[in-house]
Amino acid sequence: MKHALNYIVFSFVFLCNTLVFAQNNDFLSNKPRFTVRGSVIESDTREPIPDVNIEVNGGGYTVTDFSGNFRIEVSKGDELTIKHKDFETVYYTIENNERIEVRVDPNREDEAYSKSKSFSRKSPQLFKSLIDSAETYLKKDAQKSIQFVTEAIAESGSKKENSEAYEVLGDINMHWKQYDLAVSNYRISLQNISTNETTLKLAKAYRFNKNYQESLQTYNSINKEELSNWQLVSLYEGVGDVYLLTKSYDKSIDAYKEGLNVADKHLISPKITDLNSKIAEVYNAKGDTKIAKNYFNQSLKQANTQNKKRAVEEKLRVADFQNNINDFSTEITLRKEALNTINEIETDSVFDNESALTPQKQNYKIGNAYASQGDINNAITYLEKSIAEAGSKEDLIVKKDATRKLSEVYKTAEDYEKALNVYQDYVDLVDQLVVKKEQEISQAARFRRELTNKQNRILSLESDRALSESKYNLNIEQAKRQKLIIYSLIGGVLLLLLTAFLMFKYIKQQRLANNLLALKSLRSQMNPHFIFNALNSVNSFIASNDERTANKYLTDFSLLMRAVLENSEEDFIPLEKEIELLQLYTKLEHFRFQDKFDYNIKVDENINVNDFVIPPMLLQPYIENAVWHGLRYKKTKGQLNITITQTKEDEISITITDDGIGREKSKALKTEHQQKQNSKGMGNIKKRVSILNAMYKDKVDVLVDDFQNEEDSGTKVVVTLKKD
Repeated sequence: MKHALNYIVFSFVFLCNTLVFAQNNDFLSNKPRFTVRGSVIESDTREPIPDVNIEVNGGGYTVTDFSGNFRIEVSKGDELTIKHKDFETVYYTIENNERIEVRVDPNREDEAYSKSKSFSRKSPQLFKSLIDSAETYLKKDAQKSIQFVTEAIAESGSKKENSEAYEVLGDINMHWKQYDLAVSNYRISLQNISTNETTLKLAKAYRFNKNYQESLQTYNSINKEELSNWQLVSLYEGVGDVYLLTKSYDKSIDAYKEGLNVADKHLISPKITDLNSKIAEVYNAKGDTKIAKNYFNQSLKQANTQNKKRAVEEKLRVADFQNNINDFSTEITLRKEALNTINEIETDSVFDNESALTPQKQNYKIGNAYASQGDINNAITYLEKSIAEAGSKEDLIVKKDATRKLSEVYKTAEDYEKALNVYQDYVDLVDQLVVKKEQEISQAARFRRELTNKQNRILSLESDRALSESKYNLNIEQAKRQKLIIYSLIGGVLLLLLTAFLMFKYIKQQRLANNLLALKSLRSQMNPHFIFNALNSVNSFIASNDERTANKYLTDFSLLMRAVLENSEEDFIPLEKEIELLQLYTKLEHFRFQDKFDYNIKVDENINVNDFVIPPMLLQPYIENAVWHGLRYKKTKGQLNITITQTKEDEISITITDDGIGREKSKALKTEHQQKQNSKGMGNIKKRVSILNAMYKDKVDVLVDDFQNEEDSGTKVVVTLKKD
């Protein structure tokens, strides 16, 4: 029974979360797809713009033809990204299959910038020193590196130096993944002095910025005869990368093979490894796994002749391929070998969590492979290693993935309790990851703004060289005013945050007050109902001229009433008091219906009743229902049992059972008025439990069911109570 309940709970939680995640990621969507047509034109001349990159967020890609027209398959709600080197990126959300006309303003900055400039002779030694400093800090501190470039541009005395400064600035942008800024800076560098090295960098930046047509055009514009062997291989590799991204697999393979021929001819070992690996990836993408496997074998063999880091990187690529073709045994072997190498080189190298060369990622993938093979024990072992390693290195992404997989493995092993516990850990990790991602997005946006501001500052230096000292002082004043505005905005934001906090606190207090008022109201409804039934009992004794019995009953009733009224203002009372109330109340009911039932109240002697508290008058209505609606109508003498046992260290179970006529028969015997009254009483109990659980974090749980499968089915009520 417990296993079945665990399975139902786990399946429900897992299904709910899966539905939420699936909905957020459109996994469950089955949107109809249709083809939209559109065109891209200049807003002023209405001239068509060819070779514009049109990309759908779902993965579709095309370009405009010579007439500026395009067609692409989309779904409602998809977002089109429209990119070209001569205008700012445009985003358009699809609403229906209407024809789209995109009007853009062409970028005229290049024309303005290409005007001839005169440079005054400044210190070449200082310029060189500043550029060297910028390159030193390029991968460590983007802002400091850009600051050195800014100072170098101020000291620039020739087009060559200006070109070099903007090339370094583009390198900084590329390293920090600001690809649109990198494109802009490489183009400025080339406008000063054109070099093949910078042109290759520009083509690569276009590719990373998803300007695929511009990237191909830039690569094709280079005179291959002027390139060194390394540069020529890099060119073919870059062309192959673009074709791969646009899913032109045959063209991608041709370009990679051209580069591989040059690399083989001139013994450029690193590129031989890279190109064999990339060719294998393309064949794998095409579905030609046999050919892909041959090229991966070549790349792996070549990588083993290089340094350990490069060898392990290639080994992991091949392991990913083996996973793709479901060869999990080979994958596991490769990953274990790679893991040993990673542990060796970790002492000399520091890998961040984004790197594939982390033990937590490899342990996770090994565990995943074992799970795919059905090897539960090994899967659990490696997934637990991954979780521990990811926890020590604060890698929430891997920890989250490994925890979810571990939950699935436990579920497969039919250990539903562990599966549910681990899945709850996964849900908690998702929450932590969402918070972390929001922080990272905020930091990335701030970092982007800072780099953009510095970029704008650098561009302004080119036009500000001829400004007078008075203009410079004016800029200082403007900067002060901007700071004042910023400080004012910050003050306003802080004030808004404080107001929001106070409102939240007030709403929380108000909600608590409402809950307390609701509880008081519900308790006040329970007491009259209870008193009315008890007085009816006294009245029945008086009516039968049994004054002595009525007097004795009234004496016990007064004791019970005093205790009930004393506890009526409390949300919870000690369990010991509630047991005393139950004993007294049950005694009174039995006193009246001695010929209808016997009762037994049993409290586990191991329970320390002083450790638990319970809402007052919570159990009495269930006992009343058992006597008045179950046992009273039973043809033979019935039995009422109240058992209190300890199920866990911090949890007890209170079970009320009777072998009366059962809920269905009782309902059939009731009048419409009685049904309404009983429904209201049970409804009050449910509302009290719901409010108390909301206030005290699921402290009470109530389950009502049939007691037995006989003619008199009886009723069973199980109240679960948790310790504070």
